[in-house]
Amino acid sequence: MQPANLLPLIGVLIALVFALGYGKSRALAAPLGGIRNLKSLPFYYGARAAIWCGLPALAVLAFWLGFENKIIQTLVIGGLPAELQPDSAGRASLVLSQISNVASGALPPDFVPPGIVAAADRLQGLRADSRLLMTLLVIAVAVLGGFIAWTRIAPYINAREKYEATVQRLLFACAAVAILTTVGIVFSVIFETIRFFGKVPFTEFVFGTSWSPQTAIRADQVGAEGAFGMIPLFVGTLLISAIAMLVAIPVGLLSAIYLAEYASPRARKIIKPLLELLAGVPTVVYGFFAALTVAPFISGLAAAVGLEASSESALAAGLVMGIMIIPFISSLSDDVINAVPQSLRDGSLALGATQSETMIKVIFPAALPGIMGGILLAVSRAIGETMIVVMAAGLAANLTVNPLETVTTVTVQIVTLLVGDQEFDSAKTLAAFALGMMLFIVTLALNVVALRVVRKYREHYD
Repeated sequence: MQPANLLPLIGVLIALVFALGYGKSRALAAPLGGIRNLKSLPFYYGARAAIWCGLPALAVLAFWLGFENKIIQTLVIGGLPAELQPDSAGRASLVLSQISNVASGALPPDFVPPGIVAAADRLQGLRADSRLLMTLLVIAVAVLGGFIAWTRIAPYINAREKYEATVQRLLFACAAVAILTTVGIVFSVIFETIRFFGKVPFTEFVFGTSWSPQTAIRADQVGAEGAFGMIPLFVGTLLISAIAMLVAIPVGLLSAIYLAEYASPRARKIIKPLLELLAGVPTVVYGFFAALTVAPFISGLAAAVGLEASSESALAAGLVMGIMIIPFISSLSDDVINAVPQSLRDGSLALGATQSETMIKVIFPAALPGIMGGILLAVSRAIGETMIVVMAAGLAANLTVNPLETVTTVTVQIVTLLVGDQEFDSAKTLAAFALGMMLFIVTLALNVVALRVVRKYREHYD
């Protein structure tokens, strides 16, 4: 049984055990004179039994799914003939991808060696056996846990305390999972980055001005072993993000000020939903708009005034990205401005200030921490955007600050490096992790700066 089908079954078992526990607690309370003589309400007895049924089963399911693929892959690779045994981690990844494609029908068996076909059949068999064993084990654990909890229901047990203690531990576990996941992501990126710097010097990556990760065909080409200078990528990222922010921050912020302070209720009801519709447009649609409308318009306009512009440019990508980000800044800033206490407005107006003076000197400084948070979110959104850049700015890693030329960004190159079947022990693929690590450091620095600004102003207006 597939996990997607197993989860509803576990839900049904949990509901059944809850009903049985609830019914038993009420049945035990009847001879004692009613539920007032129980240590807890019947709901808590049923909920405690449901937890005993659901949590162990879900834990077994998560554990099984976490290690299933790794174990099956190890068994499949170990069963390959000696001539097909991979000699490196990257080669093993390619062989496993080939076996999976044959097993799924994406790759015809006639195009691969017989050993790969046999391994694909074994992979399918192991997956089927694993699903069957997982289903039986999860159901058995759920039934056993529910039965044990049902037998332990007694009037003298304080089920509410045990239920609340379990829920508290569960909430702590959820918080711990979020933290540990973040730590795991960071350390996995760090380890792969260290492997990359074992192949490419750190100084070449950080200070290099050429990006050509593919291996050159001729020795006289740029970077016969690949050029891994990150400066063109980060310059392109900052250029497109800066253009987007120059569009999004003024328009979004002024829109928020108008909607919060000047617009009539009727105008606000019409304009705000229309403005927020921009946030629901898929990025690929923005990419089409940038590639088919904005980029040709900019190219034609530049040619009309005597400038040379590429058919794909940073300006086109930045302008459309800025339009896409407007709702992030506008909506968040609007909410923050409306959250400023009305007493500040009344006090300023009572002292003779105009509405515009009140906005500039009282409301805006009070709302600045929240506005900075919205801008930071918008900057992170701009830095992480990929589709618009691919369609409107291209893939060429040019070191330039001319917005009319083709550039690329860090995220686009990360996607490009990891597309298709890749060997994860080559400098080309490991470069994606190094770029991700540097992007993480830059984003972290932006967060630190924003937090300092927020704390500085929050001290005055809390």
